[in-house]
Amino acid sequence: MSTLRPDQLDPAVLAATGHLELVARWVVDGFLTGLHRSPRKGFSIEFAEHRSYQPGDDLRYLDWRIAARADRWVIKQYEEETNARAVLVLDVSASMQWSGDPARLTKLAYAERLGAALANLLLRQRDAVGLVRFDTAVRSLIPPRAQRGQWRRLVAAFSEPGGGEGSAVAAALAQAGALVRRPGVVVLLSDLLVDPAPVADVARTIRARGHDLLVLQVMDPAERDFPGDGEARYRDPEGGREVAAAPADVGALYRATVQEALAEWRAQLGRAGARHVVAMTDEPFGTPLRRLLRASRPGVIA
Repeated sequence: MSTLRPDQLDPAVLAATGHLELVARWVVDGFLTGLHRSPRKGFSIEFAEHRSYQPGDDLRYLDWRIAARADRWVIKQYEEETNARAVLVLDVSASMQWSGDPARLTKLAYAERLGAALANLLLRQRDAVGLVRFDTAVRSLIPPRAQRGQWRRLVAAFSEPGGGEGSAVAAALAQAGALVRRPGVVVLLSDLLVDPAPVADVARTIRARGHDLLVLQVMDPAERDFPGDGEARYRDPEGGREVAAAPADVGALYRATVQEALAEWRAQLGRAGARHVVAMTDEPFGTPLRRLLRASRPGVIA
């Protein structure tokens, strides 16, 4: 009977077994184990050019097809996609500190652990990683570095306070894009409870500078499904507004509205050249990591 890897476990169960730093390491260890069994192994290496064989060259890199066809011995040279620069942009606003079930992680707790795992994965590739945490304003700003102490700085920043009643996504993204001075990658982790148009405008600017932009929308299953019965009052955690509603009466309309909102985010970000990925807080951490891997260009992540 096979044993599930850490990146395949229930995120709340895994989070309860260790601190954020340990969970991030466990998730990356399991994720990389899965990658090494996949056909995407070696994703971070790109072919650069051929050169003539020299005595002592490693025969593993000899291009045998050219040798057989043209009777020429040439070596395939590769260019490692290392030393990229990445900035994680984490929303720590009040709405992110919500969970629809006490047995699940809040959206923020989930995003923190997923972001830490992604940072650990990138640092293991010897990439420079930075972090911007924000609510109504930027709360933490760590420029991208690949130095040995960067992991500790990032872990400490993930535990700093936030929770402002608002989410200045566009402003935080713009600041993150300015931190990456040469083409790199910006990864936004947010529930995106804001107007998509200003965010899409900043996304176009980030893409125009040559950066990749990956947007990971963190959602609780209750936000998607609107469960419950009877009468209830629903409160906006950021604006404070309360509304009375019966889930049975508004559930279908609510779910349709959620799907329309997700489609709008995909469309606007897609037109801006960014990639949109959804992560549900009951999903194992490896699931959105794989989605990010598929969404990123070769060499950016793993």
